[in-house]
Amino acid sequence: MVTAVKYRKALLNNEVEECIKETMKGISERYEIVIDEIGFDQNHIHIFCGAHPSMAPTSILSIIKSITARRIFEAFPTLKRKELWGGAFWSIRKYIGTVGEATNEKVVKRYIRNQSIDKSESENRIKQLKLFKI
Repeated sequence: MVTAVKYRKALLNNEVEECIKETMKGISERYEIVIDEIGFDQNHIHIFCGAHPSMAPTSILSIIKSITARRIFEAFPTLKRKELWGGAFWSIRKYIGTVGEATNEKVVKRYIRNQSIDKSESENRIKQLKLFKI
């Protein structure tokens, strides 16, 4: 799953990422969603997760977006007022893909990890957060 910050603003700094990470742990426990990987870029997030087949992927992403946005605005109230003009944190746009015959789990996880590489920085560091060991 991929979703972007509203207006593609580069708001996913280390503090916001940590807030999302902690919130995702709670979401995982409460809704029984298994979060395997999360990759952050400055303006969007990649999530590799699984849940019970009765949960629609769009419902999973809606849960994640609504709860994380609420928590981010509680922790960083100036983001809503100054950066997003009182609006939503996440864009309404999203991408949801599935793992199947054409794509396997390792390929998707590698893609998420590689999306977080900032090639403009000299140390080429990865901003990848792992929540759970597989």
